[in-house]
Amino acid sequence: MKKKAVVVGALGVIGRYIVEKLVAEGDWQVVGLSRRPAKDGPRYRHIPVDLLDLEDVADKLGKLRDVTHIFYAAFQPGTGNAANYAAVIAPNRDMLVHSVSAIAKASRSLQRVVLVTGTKYYGTHLGPLKTPMRETDPRHMPPDFYFDQIDWLTAFQRGKKWSWTELRPQTLCGFAPGTAMSILPAIAVYAAISKELGLPLRFPGKPGAYGTIYQVTESSHFASAALWAATEKRTANQAYNITNGDYFRWRNVWPRIADVFGMKVGDVQTISLTQHMADKADLWTAMTKKYGLKKFDFDQLVAWPFADYVFGSDWDVMSDVTKSRLHGFQEVVDSEVMFERLLTRFRKERIVP
Repeated sequence: MKKKAVVVGALGVIGRYIVEKLVAEGDWQVVGLSRRPAKDGPRYRHIPVDLLDLEDVADKLGKLRDVTHIFYAAFQPGTGNAANYAAVIAPNRDMLVHSVSAIAKASRSLQRVVLVTGTKYYGTHLGPLKTPMRETDPRHMPPDFYFDQIDWLTAFQRGKKWSWTELRPQTLCGFAPGTAMSILPAIAVYAAISKELGLPLRFPGKPGAYGTIYQVTESSHFASAALWAATEKRTANQAYNITNGDYFRWRNVWPRIADVFGMKVGDVQTISLTQHMADKADLWTAMTKKYGLKKFDFDQLVAWPFADYVFGSDWDVMSDVTKSRLHGFQEVVDSEVMFERLLTRFRKERIVP
């Protein structure tokens, strides 16, 4: 049967990898949605759209009549204090409502909506919590826009022929310029600047975070999981944790990261990267010219508050992925090897020196 996917948030650290995965499969037609324009390609069409503008949504999405799958990976971060979670509920709920409603109305062929949420569903951003996190665990005290999204999608789907699947990854590891919610560019840029300044590679987070258990999800690995979730019968109307499938401690990974950059490991020194990187744009511009790097605006490469959040989690962060394995997704990634492989690639591709 003909398969046509709409990837919402197609230029992000999740969406662009889902697009690549589907196009590479060969039997998918893919439509990508984002605010920013992008080039079309073989079996790929890009539509720039403002999902908070109902007229724009109706005009551009109302014509998508033969869509079989929706992959929803859009995200609108808040401005100001990261703790002001309530402020981001309305836009993140409304973007989902507007896009899925319009496509479901236009296409009678819809089979599955894959919604990307995350482990903040369990309260990983709030402090110590029950581990390993299981899909059946109770929710934390709201607000949390993931709750609003899945509650709306569940209610909207009721009585319809299509189904949904919710995926909960943890700390994506990929690269998507302009959407910097990935820990990889943060590590790469921080290491490169430290080296340029003649410093050792110091872990910038809390001392406790250096030794606690953590986990990540490689973006390409997540894209494979999204394809499985979209096409497996058992995943209908189910939620799944999706991570690399292993756990690590930063203190064991840090020397391998330092080796990639030819650096020595220093003692832990807790700093706010948001504050300490605020004046480094001119240095990065000079480094870009000095080392012949690809030209990216410094503020497009990295979300430093996100890095501060990741390196400040001094409690165990562990998802249980047993359910996904029992339902057919068996792929795993060695996270320590992944950091080495992807950071080496960052250097080869001249993203960092």
